[in-house]
Amino acid sequence: MKNKSKYVSHPLNSEGNVEYSDTENETWDFLVSRQNRLIQSRACKEFISGVELLQFKKTVPQHFEVSNILREHTGWAIEPVPAIIPAQDFFDLLANKKFPCANFIRTKEDIDYLEEPDIFHEVYGHCPLLTNKSYAHFMQEYGKLASKVSGKVRMRLFRLFWFTIEFGLLKENGEYRSYGGGILSSKDETVYAIDSDVPEKIDLIDPMVALRTPYRIDILQPVYFVLNEIDDLWKLLDFDLIALAKESLELGNFPPKFTPKEKDSSTMVI
Repeated sequence: MKNKSKYVSHPLNSEGNVEYSDTENETWDFLVSRQNRLIQSRACKEFISGVELLQFKKTVPQHFEVSNILREHTGWAIEPVPAIIPAQDFFDLLANKKFPCANFIRTKEDIDYLEEPDIFHEVYGHCPLLTNKSYAHFMQEYGKLASKVSGKVRMRLFRLFWFTIEFGLLKENGEYRSYGGGILSSKDETVYAIDSDVPEKIDLIDPMVALRTPYRIDILQPVYFVLNEIDDLWKLLDFDLIALAKESLELGNFPPKFTPKEKDSSTMVI
């Protein structure tokens, strides 16, 4: 995970809220309206139900507004954080039923793509499924698992998190549907993941395959891993994921399914 961001979270006022500008509210409204159109035939039914439950308005939501709805359905809340946080802190929050969320939204210059997880990615991309009890409980258990291991093993577990929670697909009535927050908060990835025949789609039967598959954060994903339904996330916890993560480090990565690029300030290969 990257440890720096060009964006800075807004401070909370005396009432615990963020004072977003008219421009920021307009950006939120544009992004939500656009994604609502794109997801209808591409997101899983649980995600669409979650979007309906969260009842997004035309203005950037305050943390308490989202948290109140999540608590009602699954006991979760979102936690204000200063942009990107260390992986340890991230998984510690998940273990305590809190989803980290920075208090900033992308500028219009970054409207279609942003590496940093802004409030649109976190709230629109992830919070709809946090209204689903099975998904939310899996997130907590995965957070507990990943928070108790060493740094290298934790980052390997984050790779599995990437291929599921961030960029996972489901089979719904024989059709591919997205549940990953990284897909469903991205205009291009939402369409590409479902409509394109270019990316490889692999059934997620053996988590070792995902653990050994490298990825880049700055491109459309060349490979997606597929589950049959949201509840299949729990089958991953039937494996000894810590042991598999350690073994995957010893075995090394599969050849990347993308053109390698040197790491720099704008690119990360994991």
